[in-house]
Amino acid sequence: MSSKDIISTDVLIVGGGPSGLATAIELANKLEQKDEKKRILLIEKGSEIGSHILSGAVLMPEVFKELLTTEEFDAMPFDSKVSTDVTVKLDENGQIELPFHPPYMNNSGNQIASLAQICKYLAKVAQNKGVEIYTGFAVDDMLYDENGKVAGVKTKDTGLDHNGEKQKNYQEGTVVEADITILAEGTRGSLAKKVIHKFNLDSGKNPQIYSLGVKEIWKVPEGNIEAGAVYHTFGYPLKDKSEFGGGFIYGMSENRVALGLVVGLDYEDPTFDTHAAMQIWKTHPYVSKFLKDGSVLEFGAKTLPEGGWNSMPKYYEDNLMIVGDSAGFLTTARLKGVHLAISSGMCAAQTAVEAFDKGDTSKDTLAKYETLVNKSFIYKEMHPIRNMRAVMNDGMVLGGLKMGVQLITGGTCLFVPKTIADADETKKLSDYKGVPFKDRFAEKLEWDKKLTFDKVTGVFHSKAMHDEHQPVHLVVNNPEEFQSSNIEEYGLSCSAFCPAEVYELHTDRHTGAKSLRMHAENCVHCKTCDIKSPNGGITWTTPYGGDGPEYTYM
Repeated sequence: MSSKDIISTDVLIVGGGPSGLATAIELANKLEQKDEKKRILLIEKGSEIGSHILSGAVLMPEVFKELLTTEEFDAMPFDSKVSTDVTVKLDENGQIELPFHPPYMNNSGNQIASLAQICKYLAKVAQNKGVEIYTGFAVDDMLYDENGKVAGVKTKDTGLDHNGEKQKNYQEGTVVEADITILAEGTRGSLAKKVIHKFNLDSGKNPQIYSLGVKEIWKVPEGNIEAGAVYHTFGYPLKDKSEFGGGFIYGMSENRVALGLVVGLDYEDPTFDTHAAMQIWKTHPYVSKFLKDGSVLEFGAKTLPEGGWNSMPKYYEDNLMIVGDSAGFLTTARLKGVHLAISSGMCAAQTAVEAFDKGDTSKDTLAKYETLVNKSFIYKEMHPIRNMRAVMNDGMVLGGLKMGVQLITGGTCLFVPKTIADADETKKLSDYKGVPFKDRFAEKLEWDKKLTFDKVTGVFHSKAMHDEHQPVHLVVNNPEEFQSSNIEEYGLSCSAFCPAEVYELHTDRHTGAKSLRMHAENCVHCKTCDIKSPNGGITWTTPYGGDGPEYTYM
Protein backbone atom coordinates (compact mmCIF):
# COMPACT_ATOMS: atom_id res chain seq x y z
CA MET A 1 0.00 0.00 0.00
CA SER A 2 2.75 2.42 -1.07
CA SER A 3 5.12 3.91 1.47
CA LYS A 4 2.50 4.94 4.00
CA ASP A 5 3.06 4.11 7.64
CA ILE A 6 0.30 1.73 8.67
CA ILE A 7 -0.89 1.11 12.22
CA SER A 8 -3.52 -1.46 13.12
CA THR A 9 -5.74 -1.38 16.18
CA ASP A 10 -8.91 -3.00 17.42
CA VAL A 11 -10.57 0.29 18.35
CA LEU A 12 -9.66 3.75 17.13
CA ILE A 13 -11.15 6.79 18.90
CA VAL A 14 -10.75 10.15 17.15
CA GLY A 15 -10.94 12.95 19.70
CA GLY A 16 -9.80 13.38 23.30
CA GLY A 17 -12.81 15.20 24.73
CA PRO A 18 -15.21 13.80 27.33
CA SER A 19 -17.04 11.46 24.95
CA GLY A 20 -13.86 9.95 23.49
CA LEU A 21 -12.21 9.52 26.88
CA ALA A 22 -15.36 8.01 28.39
CA THR A 23 -15.52 5.56 25.50
CA ALA A 24 -11.92 4.55 26.09
CA ILE A 25 -12.30 4.15 29.87
CA GLU A 26 -15.56 2.19 29.70
CA LEU A 27 -14.17 -0.05 26.96
CA ALA A 28 -11.04 -0.77 29.00
CA ASN A 29 -13.18 -1.48 32.08
CA LYS A 30 -15.47 -3.92 30.24
CA LEU A 31 -12.61 -5.74 28.56
CA GLU A 32 -10.78 -6.11 31.88
CA GLN A 33 -13.92 -7.60 33.44
CA LYS A 34 -13.97 -10.18 30.66
CA ASP A 35 -10.20 -10.69 30.87
CA GLU A 36 -9.94 -9.82 27.16
CA LYS A 37 -7.11 -7.94 25.48
CA LYS A 38 -7.83 -5.40 22.77
CA ARG A 39 -5.78 -2.48 21.53
CA ILE A 40 -7.49 0.86 22.16
CA LEU A 41 -5.96 3.84 20.36
CA LEU A 42 -7.07 7.46 20.89
CA ILE A 43 -5.86 10.30 18.63
CA GLU A 44 -6.26 13.97 19.63
CA LYS A 45 -5.45 16.92 17.34
CA GLY A 46 -4.61 19.32 20.18
CA SER A 47 -1.04 19.58 21.44
CA GLU A 48 -2.22 17.88 24.62
CA ILE A 49 -5.46 16.59 26.07
CA GLY A 50 -7.59 19.58 27.08
CA SER A 51 -5.90 22.20 24.91
CA HIS A 52 -8.89 22.36 22.55
CA ILE A 53 -11.60 21.76 25.16
CA LEU A 54 -14.08 24.48 26.04
CA SER A 55 -17.31 24.26 28.02
CA GLY A 56 -19.32 26.24 30.58
CA ALA A 57 -18.87 24.07 32.63
CA VAL A 58 -21.32 23.12 35.33
CA LEU A 59 -21.18 19.35 35.45
CA MET A 60 -23.63 16.74 36.66
CA PRO A 61 -21.35 14.44 38.69
CA GLU A 62 -23.57 11.34 38.80
CA VAL A 63 -22.56 10.15 35.33
CA PHE A 64 -18.89 10.12 36.38
CA LYS A 65 -19.79 7.79 39.25
CA GLU A 66 -21.08 5.32 36.66
CA LEU A 67 -17.88 5.56 34.64
CA LEU A 68 -15.24 5.59 37.38
CA THR A 69 -14.37 3.60 40.46
CA THR A 70 -15.01 5.27 43.82
CA GLU A 71 -11.30 6.01 44.16
CA GLU A 72 -11.11 7.49 40.66
CA PHE A 73 -14.23 9.59 41.21
CA ASP A 74 -13.00 10.95 44.54
CA ALA A 75 -9.90 12.29 42.78
CA MET A 76 -11.87 14.20 40.14
CA PRO A 77 -10.58 17.79 39.85
CA PHE A 78 -13.92 19.54 40.33
CA ASP A 79 -13.51 23.21 41.19
CA SER A 80 -16.52 24.19 43.34
CA LYS A 81 -19.88 22.73 44.29
CA VAL A 82 -22.79 24.93 43.21
CA SER A 83 -23.91 27.03 46.17
CA THR A 84 -25.88 29.85 44.51
CA ASP A 85 -28.13 29.30 41.49
CA VAL A 86 -29.92 32.32 40.02
CA THR A 87 -31.59 33.10 36.69
CA VAL A 88 -31.82 36.77 35.72
CA LYS A 89 -33.70 38.64 32.98
CA LEU A 90 -31.71 41.63 31.79
CA ASP A 91 -32.94 44.68 29.96
CA GLU A 92 -31.02 47.77 29.00
CA ASN A 93 -32.05 49.59 32.17
CA GLY A 94 -31.97 46.90 34.83
CA GLN A 95 -32.61 43.29 35.77
CA ILE A 96 -35.12 40.97 37.42
CA GLU A 97 -34.01 37.86 39.30
CA LEU A 98 -36.53 35.08 38.72
CA PRO A 99 -38.05 33.62 41.91
CA PHE A 100 -37.97 30.11 40.39
CA HIS A 101 -35.79 27.88 38.23
CA PRO A 102 -36.87 27.50 34.59
CA PRO A 103 -37.43 23.83 33.66
CA TYR A 104 -34.19 21.83 33.49
CA MET A 105 -32.09 24.74 34.82
CA ASN A 106 -31.77 23.66 38.46
CA ASN A 107 -28.08 23.10 39.28
CA SER A 108 -28.46 21.76 42.81
CA GLY A 109 -25.75 19.17 43.48
CA ASN A 110 -23.78 20.06 40.36
CA GLN A 111 -20.10 20.99 40.19
CA ILE A 112 -18.37 23.94 38.52
CA ALA A 113 -15.24 22.76 36.75
CA SER A 114 -12.69 23.40 34.03
CA LEU A 115 -13.53 20.77 31.41
CA ALA A 116 -9.96 21.00 30.13
CA GLN A 117 -8.70 19.90 33.56
CA ILE A 118 -11.38 17.19 33.78
CA CYS A 119 -10.26 15.77 30.45
CA LYS A 120 -6.59 15.82 31.46
CA TYR A 121 -7.54 13.76 34.49
CA LEU A 122 -9.69 11.32 32.51
CA ALA A 123 -6.81 10.83 30.07
CA LYS A 124 -4.57 9.70 32.94
CA VAL A 125 -7.26 7.28 34.12
CA ALA A 126 -7.52 5.87 30.60
CA GLN A 127 -3.78 5.50 30.19
CA ASN A 128 -3.55 3.67 33.50
CA LYS A 129 -5.96 1.16 32.02
CA GLY A 130 -3.78 0.59 28.96
CA VAL A 131 -5.35 3.03 26.50
CA GLU A 132 -2.80 4.47 24.07
CA ILE A 133 -3.25 8.24 23.67
CA TYR A 134 -1.43 10.22 20.99
CA THR A 135 -1.79 14.01 20.92
CA GLY A 136 -0.82 16.49 18.22
CA PHE A 137 -2.10 14.32 15.37
CA ALA A 138 -4.70 15.82 13.05
CA VAL A 139 -6.90 13.43 11.08
CA ASP A 140 -8.27 14.66 7.77
CA ASP A 141 -9.62 11.63 5.94
CA MET A 142 -11.64 8.47 6.46
CA LEU A 143 -10.52 5.16 4.98
CA TYR A 144 -12.88 2.63 3.40
CA ASP A 145 -12.39 -0.99 2.40
CA GLU A 146 -13.14 -2.54 -0.99
CA ASN A 147 -16.83 -2.77 -0.02
CA GLY A 148 -17.07 0.90 0.90
CA LYS A 149 -17.17 0.24 4.65
CA VAL A 150 -15.23 2.30 7.19
CA ALA A 151 -11.75 0.84 7.70
CA GLY A 152 -9.97 3.55 9.70
CA VAL A 153 -8.49 7.00 9.12
CA LYS A 154 -5.42 8.75 7.75
CA THR A 155 -3.60 11.48 9.63
CA LYS A 156 -2.76 14.71 7.88
CA ASP A 157 0.24 15.06 5.60
CA THR A 158 2.69 17.65 6.90
CA GLY A 159 5.53 19.64 5.38
CA LEU A 160 3.48 21.25 2.61
CA ASP A 161 3.58 24.88 1.52
CA HIS A 162 0.59 27.18 0.89
CA ASN A 163 0.08 25.63 -2.54
CA GLY A 164 0.22 22.06 -1.27
CA GLU A 165 3.71 21.48 -2.69
CA LYS A 166 5.98 19.11 -0.77
CA GLN A 167 8.85 20.72 1.14
CA LYS A 168 12.04 19.13 2.47
CA ASN A 169 10.30 18.30 5.74
CA TYR A 170 7.33 16.62 4.04
CA GLN A 171 5.89 13.66 5.90
CA GLU A 172 3.05 11.56 4.60
CA GLY A 173 0.21 10.94 7.04
CA THR A 174 -0.15 7.65 8.85
CA VAL A 175 -2.84 5.13 7.99
CA VAL A 176 -4.60 3.80 11.07
CA GLU A 177 -6.64 0.69 10.34
CA ALA A 178 -9.24 -0.28 12.91
CA ASP A 179 -11.94 -2.89 13.38
CA ILE A 180 -14.12 -0.19 14.93
CA THR A 181 -13.65 3.55 14.45
CA ILE A 182 -15.37 5.87 16.95
CA LEU A 183 -15.65 9.54 16.05
CA ALA A 184 -15.54 11.82 19.10
CA GLU A 185 -14.46 15.03 17.38
CA GLY A 186 -16.79 17.39 19.22
CA THR A 187 -19.16 19.81 17.58
CA ARG A 188 -19.36 19.79 13.76
CA GLY A 189 -16.75 17.04 13.51
CA SER A 190 -15.08 17.19 10.10
CA LEU A 191 -14.89 13.40 9.72
CA ALA A 192 -18.39 12.94 11.12
CA LYS A 193 -19.60 15.46 8.55
CA LYS A 194 -18.07 13.32 5.79
CA VAL A 195 -19.50 9.99 6.91
CA ILE A 196 -22.94 11.47 7.62
CA HIS A 197 -22.99 12.68 4.02
CA LYS A 198 -21.49 9.50 2.53
CA PHE A 199 -23.92 7.13 4.26
CA ASN A 200 -26.87 9.54 4.28
CA LEU A 201 -27.10 9.17 8.06
CA ASP A 202 -29.23 12.29 8.46
CA SER A 203 -31.98 11.11 6.12
CA GLY A 204 -35.40 12.10 7.46
CA LYS A 205 -33.90 14.27 10.20
CA ASN A 206 -34.18 17.98 10.81
CA PRO A 207 -31.03 19.89 9.88
CA GLN A 208 -28.69 20.29 12.81
CA ILE A 209 -28.61 23.85 14.13
CA TYR A 210 -25.97 25.36 16.38
CA SER A 211 -25.17 28.11 18.82
CA LEU A 212 -21.87 29.92 19.32
CA GLY A 213 -20.52 30.43 22.82
CA VAL A 214 -17.87 33.08 23.50
CA LYS A 215 -16.20 32.62 26.88
CA GLU A 216 -13.64 34.36 29.08
CA ILE A 217 -11.92 33.42 32.34
CA TRP A 218 -11.14 36.34 34.66
CA LYS A 219 -9.10 36.82 37.81
CA VAL A 220 -10.94 39.25 40.09
CA PRO A 221 -10.43 40.81 43.53
CA GLU A 222 -11.57 38.82 46.52
CA GLY A 223 -15.22 39.45 47.29
CA ASN A 224 -16.41 40.05 43.73
CA ILE A 225 -17.99 36.58 43.54
CA GLU A 226 -18.04 33.48 45.67
CA ALA A 227 -16.82 30.11 44.44
CA GLY A 228 -19.81 27.96 43.57
CA ALA A 229 -22.06 30.85 42.50
CA VAL A 230 -24.01 30.27 39.27
CA TYR A 231 -25.87 33.02 37.43
CA HIS A 232 -27.65 32.60 34.10
CA THR A 233 -29.01 35.59 32.20
CA PHE A 234 -31.38 36.07 29.28
CA GLY A 235 -32.57 39.16 27.48
CA TYR A 236 -30.20 42.08 26.87
CA PRO A 237 -28.38 42.52 24.55
CA LEU A 238 -30.29 39.92 22.51
CA LYS A 239 -33.52 40.80 20.74
CA ASP A 240 -36.42 38.47 21.52
CA LYS A 241 -37.75 36.48 18.53
CA SER A 242 -34.68 37.48 16.51
CA GLU A 243 -31.80 36.10 18.61
CA PHE A 244 -31.96 33.15 20.99
CA GLY A 245 -29.47 32.68 23.80
CA GLY A 246 -28.19 33.92 27.12
CA GLY A 247 -25.23 34.44 29.38
CA PHE A 248 -23.56 32.53 32.19
CA ILE A 249 -21.42 33.68 35.12
CA TYR A 250 -19.74 31.05 37.31
CA GLY A 251 -17.69 31.72 40.43
CA MET A 252 -14.59 29.54 40.70
CA SER A 253 -11.85 29.03 43.26
CA GLU A 254 -8.86 31.39 43.51
CA ASN A 255 -11.10 34.40 42.78
CA ARG A 256 -11.73 33.39 39.18
CA VAL A 257 -14.87 33.97 37.12
CA ALA A 258 -15.93 31.95 34.07
CA LEU A 259 -18.42 33.84 31.97
CA GLY A 260 -19.75 33.89 28.47
CA LEU A 261 -22.59 34.52 26.06
CA VAL A 262 -24.18 31.75 23.97
CA VAL A 263 -26.22 32.75 20.91
CA GLY A 264 -28.11 30.56 18.44
CA LEU A 265 -26.72 30.81 14.91
CA ASP A 266 -30.18 30.81 13.33
CA TYR A 267 -30.45 34.61 13.32
CA GLU A 268 -31.14 36.50 10.07
CA ASP A 269 -28.96 39.59 10.53
CA PRO A 270 -25.79 39.22 8.41
CA THR A 271 -24.03 41.79 10.62
CA PHE A 272 -24.73 40.09 13.96
CA ASP A 273 -21.55 39.57 15.98
CA THR A 274 -21.62 37.23 18.98
CA HIS A 275 -18.19 38.34 20.18
CA ALA A 276 -19.26 41.99 20.16
CA ALA A 277 -22.57 41.08 21.81
CA MET A 278 -20.64 39.37 24.60
CA GLN A 279 -18.51 42.48 25.14
CA ILE A 280 -21.65 44.64 25.28
CA TRP A 281 -23.27 42.16 27.69
CA LYS A 282 -20.30 42.57 30.04
CA THR A 283 -20.98 46.29 30.31
CA HIS A 284 -24.40 45.68 31.90
CA PRO A 285 -24.09 46.63 35.60
CA TYR A 286 -25.37 43.23 36.70
CA VAL A 287 -22.46 41.55 34.88
CA SER A 288 -19.70 44.14 35.20
CA LYS A 289 -19.88 44.17 39.01
CA PHE A 290 -18.39 40.66 39.07
CA LEU A 291 -15.43 41.79 36.93
CA LYS A 292 -14.61 45.12 38.59
CA ASP A 293 -10.84 45.66 38.85
CA GLY A 294 -10.20 42.19 37.41
CA SER A 295 -8.21 40.98 34.40
CA VAL A 296 -8.67 38.39 31.66
CA LEU A 297 -6.80 35.10 31.96
CA GLU A 298 -8.14 33.26 28.95
CA PHE A 299 -10.51 33.60 25.97
CA GLY A 300 -12.16 31.00 23.78
CA ALA A 301 -15.12 30.19 21.56
CA LYS A 302 -17.01 27.03 20.64
CA THR A 303 -20.14 26.01 18.78
CA LEU A 304 -22.75 23.71 20.32
CA PRO A 305 -25.27 21.44 18.52
CA GLU A 306 -28.71 22.67 19.55
CA GLY A 307 -31.11 20.86 17.24
CA GLY A 308 -31.88 18.18 19.81
CA TRP A 309 -33.33 14.71 19.32
CA ASN A 310 -34.97 15.43 15.97
CA SER A 311 -31.72 16.70 14.44
CA MET A 312 -29.50 13.80 15.46
CA PRO A 313 -28.23 11.60 12.62
CA LYS A 314 -28.09 7.83 12.76
CA TYR A 315 -24.90 7.49 14.79
CA TYR A 316 -23.61 4.08 13.71
CA GLU A 317 -22.70 2.32 10.49
CA ASP A 318 -20.55 -0.69 9.57
CA ASN A 319 -17.40 -0.53 11.75
CA LEU A 320 -18.33 2.99 12.89
CA MET A 321 -19.94 4.83 15.82
CA ILE A 322 -20.29 8.57 16.51
CA VAL A 323 -20.42 9.90 20.09
CA GLY A 324 -20.84 13.18 21.96
CA ASP A 325 -21.32 16.54 20.28
CA SER A 326 -20.44 15.06 16.88
CA ALA A 327 -23.73 13.16 17.03
CA GLY A 328 -25.65 16.03 18.64
CA PHE A 329 -25.94 14.73 22.21
CA LEU A 330 -26.75 18.02 23.95
CA THR A 331 -29.74 19.38 25.87
CA THR A 332 -30.38 23.01 24.98
CA ALA A 333 -32.80 23.43 27.89
CA ARG A 334 -29.98 22.65 30.33
CA LEU A 335 -27.24 24.21 28.20
CA LYS A 336 -25.38 21.00 29.00
CA GLY A 337 -23.94 18.15 26.99
CA VAL A 338 -21.00 16.74 28.96
CA HIS A 339 -23.10 14.21 30.89
CA LEU A 340 -24.73 13.10 27.63
CA ALA A 341 -21.34 12.87 25.91
CA ILE A 342 -20.03 10.66 28.73
CA SER A 343 -23.10 8.42 28.60
CA SER A 344 -23.01 8.12 24.80
CA GLY A 345 -19.37 7.05 25.02
CA MET A 346 -20.25 4.41 27.60
CA CYS A 347 -23.05 3.07 25.40
CA ALA A 348 -20.69 2.92 22.41
CA ALA A 349 -18.05 1.10 24.46
CA GLN A 350 -20.53 -1.51 25.67
CA THR A 351 -21.65 -2.02 22.08
CA ALA A 352 -18.06 -2.48 20.91
CA VAL A 353 -17.43 -5.19 23.52
CA GLU A 354 -20.51 -7.10 22.42
CA ALA A 355 -19.43 -6.76 18.79
CA PHE A 356 -16.01 -8.25 19.58
CA ASP A 357 -17.66 -11.10 21.47
CA LYS A 358 -19.70 -11.87 18.36
CA GLY A 359 -16.81 -11.29 15.99
CA ASP A 360 -19.08 -8.97 14.03
CA THR A 361 -18.68 -5.21 13.72
CA SER A 362 -21.39 -4.69 11.11
CA LYS A 363 -24.09 -2.06 11.49
CA ASP A 364 -26.58 -4.77 12.41
CA THR A 365 -24.54 -5.51 15.53
CA LEU A 366 -23.58 -1.91 16.22
CA ALA A 367 -27.30 -1.02 16.19
CA LYS A 368 -27.12 -2.08 19.84
CA TYR A 369 -25.61 1.37 20.44
CA GLU A 370 -28.94 2.99 19.57
CA THR A 371 -30.79 0.46 21.74
CA LEU A 372 -28.59 1.31 24.73
CA VAL A 373 -29.02 5.05 24.17
CA ASN A 374 -32.80 4.65 24.04
CA LYS A 375 -32.76 2.73 27.33
CA SER A 376 -30.55 5.29 29.06
CA PHE A 377 -31.28 8.65 30.66
CA ILE A 378 -30.22 10.23 27.35
CA TYR A 379 -33.57 9.34 25.81
CA LYS A 380 -35.48 10.28 28.96
CA GLU A 381 -33.85 13.71 28.94
CA MET A 382 -33.71 14.55 25.23
CA HIS A 383 -36.87 13.04 23.74
CA PRO A 384 -39.50 14.89 25.84
CA ILE A 385 -38.02 18.25 24.77
CA ARG A 386 -37.29 17.31 21.18
CA ASN A 387 -39.18 20.38 19.89
CA MET A 388 -37.88 22.79 22.54
CA ARG A 389 -35.33 24.66 20.43
CA ALA A 390 -37.71 24.98 17.49
CA VAL A 391 -40.57 26.53 19.48
CA MET A 392 -38.25 29.05 21.10
CA ASN A 393 -38.05 30.74 17.70
CA ASP A 394 -41.52 32.07 18.61
CA GLY A 395 -39.92 34.16 21.37
CA MET A 396 -39.65 33.85 25.12
CA VAL A 397 -43.38 34.26 25.83
CA LEU A 398 -45.07 32.09 23.20
CA GLY A 399 -42.09 29.74 22.99
CA GLY A 400 -42.09 29.40 26.78
CA LEU A 401 -45.79 28.51 26.74
CA LYS A 402 -45.20 25.87 24.07
CA MET A 403 -42.29 24.53 26.12
CA GLY A 404 -44.64 24.20 29.08
CA VAL A 405 -47.10 22.24 26.94
CA GLN A 406 -44.30 19.87 25.93
CA LEU A 407 -43.42 19.20 29.55
CA ILE A 408 -47.00 18.05 30.11
CA THR A 409 -47.43 16.09 26.87
CA GLY A 410 -43.99 14.45 26.77
CA GLY A 411 -42.84 16.55 23.84
CA THR A 412 -45.94 16.71 21.67
CA CYS A 413 -46.80 20.21 20.55
CA LEU A 414 -48.84 21.78 17.76
CA PHE A 415 -47.54 24.53 15.46
CA VAL A 416 -43.84 23.72 15.80
CA PRO A 417 -41.82 26.02 13.52
CA LYS A 418 -39.82 24.33 10.79
CA THR A 419 -36.13 23.88 11.53
CA ILE A 420 -33.92 25.55 8.92
CA ALA A 421 -30.13 25.22 8.63
CA ASP A 422 -28.32 28.19 10.17
CA ALA A 423 -26.63 29.25 6.92
CA ASP A 424 -29.97 29.36 5.15
CA GLU A 425 -31.45 31.68 7.80
CA THR A 426 -28.96 34.45 7.04
CA LYS A 427 -30.45 37.26 4.98
CA LYS A 428 -28.70 39.27 2.30
CA LEU A 429 -27.98 42.86 3.32
CA SER A 430 -30.69 44.10 0.96
CA ASP A 431 -33.27 41.61 2.25
CA TYR A 432 -32.78 42.09 5.97
CA LYS A 433 -35.62 44.26 7.27
CA GLY A 434 -34.55 44.71 10.88
CA VAL A 435 -32.09 47.18 12.35
CA PRO A 436 -28.62 45.68 11.75
CA PHE A 437 -26.57 44.79 14.80
CA LYS A 438 -23.83 47.23 13.85
CA ASP A 439 -26.42 50.03 13.85
CA ARG A 440 -28.29 48.90 16.96
CA PHE A 441 -25.12 49.15 19.01
CA ALA A 442 -23.16 51.69 16.99
CA GLU A 443 -22.31 53.72 20.11
CA LYS A 444 -21.15 50.66 22.07
CA LEU A 445 -18.70 49.08 19.65
CA GLU A 446 -15.58 50.76 20.99
CA TRP A 447 -13.54 48.54 23.31
CA ASP A 448 -11.79 50.00 26.36
CA LYS A 449 -9.23 47.14 26.69
CA LYS A 450 -10.09 46.87 30.39
CA LEU A 451 -13.60 45.42 30.49
CA THR A 452 -14.20 44.97 26.77
CA PHE A 453 -11.79 43.75 24.11
CA ASP A 454 -11.44 43.44 20.37
CA LYS A 455 -11.19 40.05 18.68
CA VAL A 456 -7.44 40.12 18.16
CA THR A 457 -6.94 40.61 21.91
CA GLY A 458 -9.20 37.62 22.45
CA VAL A 459 -7.07 35.52 20.11
CA PHE A 460 -4.01 36.52 22.12
CA HIS A 461 -5.69 35.24 25.30
CA SER A 462 -6.61 31.97 23.53
CA LYS A 463 -2.90 31.39 22.82
CA ALA A 464 -3.84 30.22 19.32
CA MET A 465 -0.86 29.34 17.12
CA HIS A 466 -0.65 27.86 13.61
CA ASP A 467 2.18 26.93 11.27
CA GLU A 468 1.77 29.74 8.74
CA HIS A 469 3.56 27.82 5.96
CA GLN A 470 0.91 25.10 5.68
CA PRO A 471 -2.02 25.11 3.24
CA VAL A 472 -4.83 27.29 4.59
CA HIS A 473 -7.18 25.01 6.54
CA LEU A 474 -10.23 27.21 5.87
CA VAL A 475 -11.31 26.41 2.35
CA VAL A 476 -13.31 28.83 0.19
CA ASN A 477 -15.33 26.31 -1.78
CA ASN A 478 -16.29 28.42 -4.78
CA PRO A 479 -14.20 31.63 -4.95
CA GLU A 480 -16.25 33.15 -7.75
CA GLU A 481 -19.58 32.62 -5.96
CA PHE A 482 -18.01 33.71 -2.67
CA GLN A 483 -17.04 37.01 -4.24
CA SER A 484 -20.35 37.67 -5.97
CA SER A 485 -22.62 36.47 -3.16
CA ASN A 486 -20.91 36.15 0.22
CA ILE A 487 -19.00 39.40 -0.16
CA GLU A 488 -21.15 41.56 -2.46
CA GLU A 489 -24.61 40.47 -1.26
CA TYR A 490 -24.00 39.44 2.36
CA GLY A 491 -21.28 41.97 3.13
CA LEU A 492 -18.92 39.15 4.18
CA SER A 493 -21.04 38.02 7.12
CA CYS A 494 -18.07 35.81 8.09
CA SER A 495 -16.27 38.92 9.32
CA ALA A 496 -19.12 39.53 11.77
CA PHE A 497 -19.87 36.04 13.05
CA CYS A 498 -16.27 34.81 13.35
CA PRO A 499 -15.18 35.47 16.97
CA ALA A 500 -11.47 35.52 16.10
CA GLU A 501 -11.15 37.98 13.18
CA VAL A 502 -10.14 35.28 10.73
CA TYR A 503 -12.17 36.91 7.94
CA GLU A 504 -11.48 40.56 7.07
CA LEU A 505 -13.43 42.55 4.47
CA HIS A 506 -10.90 44.65 2.58
CA THR A 507 -12.04 47.61 0.48
CA ASP A 508 -9.55 49.01 -2.01
CA ARG A 509 -9.31 52.73 -1.27
CA HIS A 510 -8.77 53.59 -4.95
CA THR A 511 -11.32 51.38 -6.72
CA GLY A 512 -13.74 50.49 -3.92
CA ALA A 513 -13.38 46.81 -4.85
CA LYS A 514 -14.14 44.48 -1.96
CA SER A 515 -12.21 41.32 -1.22
CA LEU A 516 -11.51 38.77 1.48
CA ARG A 517 -8.37 38.84 3.54
CA MET A 518 -8.05 35.65 5.55
CA HIS A 519 -6.09 35.35 8.79
CA ALA A 520 -6.27 31.59 9.32
CA GLU A 521 -3.60 31.81 12.01
CA ASN A 522 -6.22 33.43 14.31
CA CYS A 523 -8.59 30.44 14.15
CA VAL A 524 -9.76 29.09 17.52
CA HIS A 525 -11.46 26.07 15.91
CA CYS A 526 -15.04 27.03 16.80
CA LYS A 527 -16.20 26.03 13.26
CA THR A 528 -18.80 28.79 13.05
CA CYS A 529 -17.70 29.53 9.47
CA ASP A 530 -18.39 25.94 8.40
CA ILE A 531 -21.89 26.23 9.87
CA LYS A 532 -23.05 29.80 9.19
CA SER A 533 -21.36 30.86 5.94
CA PRO A 534 -24.04 31.46 3.27
CA ASN A 535 -24.03 29.06 0.29
CA GLY A 536 -21.82 26.69 2.28
CA GLY A 537 -19.07 29.14 1.40
CA ILE A 538 -16.42 27.88 3.83
CA THR A 539 -15.34 24.37 4.79
CA TRP A 540 -13.34 24.01 8.00
CA THR A 541 -10.63 21.35 7.78
CA THR A 542 -8.07 20.28 10.33
CA PRO A 543 -4.80 22.21 10.33
CA TYR A 544 -1.57 20.51 11.36
CA GLY A 545 -1.73 18.55 14.60
CA GLY A 546 -0.98 20.64 17.65
CA ASP A 547 -2.09 23.87 15.97
CA GLY A 548 -4.90 25.98 17.37
CA PRO A 549 -5.75 27.35 20.80
CA GLU A 550 -3.93 26.30 23.96
CA TYR A 551 -6.64 26.35 26.61
CA THR A 552 -5.72 25.71 30.24
CA TYR A 553 -8.82 26.63 32.25
CA MET A 554 -11.64 26.33 29.70
